[in-house]
Amino acid sequence: MAIDSPIKIRLKEARLRAGLTQEKLGILAGIDENNASAKMNQYEKGTHIPKYPRLKDLADALGVPSAYFYAETDELAELIYCYGKLNSKAKQKLLKNAQP
Repeated sequence: MAIDSPIKIRLKEARLRAGLTQEKLGILAGIDENNASAKMNQYEKGTHIPKYPRLKDLADALGVPSAYFYAETDELAELIYCYGKLNSKAKQKLLKNAQP
């Protein structure tokens, strides 16, 4: 039994949170504007899964850590997403408080 990749779901969620169209996100990530919308649609439908360098470009355009796309659970994905939105000082404080 094949495991479905969480990338397509997380990509669409992050794009919608950012208020971007598929085309705009694709262009921001460096995809040719003539192909941006179609390529993003393929990624979000799971027809194609972006290789890591492209996914990193998409993460950078969305302002989220690339690890967000690989999170196995929704809770972990949300934690990674929120961590990525923190400033450096808040990240350090969070990490200090998270120590066992």
